[in-house]
Amino acid sequence: MIKANYKQYLLNFKQASGTSRGVLRTKETWFIILEEEGKKGYGECGLFRGLSIDDTLDYEQKLKWACANINLGVEKLLNNLIEYPSIQFGLEQAFLSLNSSNPFELFPSNFTEGKSEISINGLIWMGDKTFMQQQIKDKLQQGFTTIKMKIGAIDFETEIALLKSIRKEFSPNEIELRVDANGAFKPENALDKLQRLSELKMHSIEQPIKQGQWQEMASLCEKTPLPIALDEDLIGVFSKEKKQKCIETIQPQYIILKPSLVGGIKGSNEWIKIAEKYNAGNWITSALESNIGLNAIAQWTFTLNNPLPQGLGTGSLFTNNFESPLEVKNGNLQYVTNKKWNFKI
Repeated sequence: MIKANYKQYLLNFKQASGTSRGVLRTKETWFIILEEEGKKGYGECGLFRGLSIDDTLDYEQKLKWACANINLGVEKLLNNLIEYPSIQFGLEQAFLSLNSSNPFELFPSNFTEGKSEISINGLIWMGDKTFMQQQIKDKLQQGFTTIKMKIGAIDFETEIALLKSIRKEFSPNEIELRVDANGAFKPENALDKLQRLSELKMHSIEQPIKQGQWQEMASLCEKTPLPIALDEDLIGVFSKEKKQKCIETIQPQYIILKPSLVGGIKGSNEWIKIAEKYNAGNWITSALESNIGLNAIAQWTFTLNNPLPQGLGTGSLFTNNFESPLEVKNGNLQYVTNKKWNFKI
């Protein structure tokens, strides 16, 4: 018999981080701990207040239910928790962890053996011009060759000027630029903005307009001079039929998968399969999880053999994250085998 319990944990940002949804100072997360015959398994339910579809009043009740019914097995639990993607992902991790010889090695590979690494993008948080410039400088010094900049918080002209300043110094062959609008553009002027951004030889733009506007997004994806990646539009789409309808309608160039927000590994794999039918590429992104969730996402991501830079560098943002073998070096995420885990909650 498996015993299960859960615990809440509050991650503290080293410095307030700006997004189009406001400034983040703390990030709430939850852990599921499984125990069977002296072995333990750990999973992180990375609830993202204000963004997760499962940011609901009964969230803790659902966690309680999952722990009380843990012996139903992972498949039945996942089916019962379809509208709680972060709990689904936490359970997937916890069962993989419990069934592994090492509770932190969920997908043994060249990555976990320290022989291979994962290329990632350097994330530039929103803020005033000086703050954003400093971050860009830091990321380039740290060896990143793909920079992702969140836009939509300060005025567009300032953001264009910042991006131009990078392009002046670095060609597209030297630095790949991605931007994430988090739905900040209006459908009526989005195409003009995409046109201006495309002149700077960008790789792609995430979620130019707010989610749920499938027809408007489809029109943009058809006319865009710049590849569009769906992000928030994937949140809250649960059934295979609805996922199929979403991709078939919008026909994006890319989809971006945050396992905590789209139903964990199972939900993400469903999206990938459907997107491939419509020639849409993908990459995987963490969603401000602690190193426990980031570790699971990274290990799974490595098994996908996706050559694109992934969005997996958030572990260094918090003052009270857990010590782990995960390390970012020269724009790559590595698993340093002589570093130990220190997971205590």
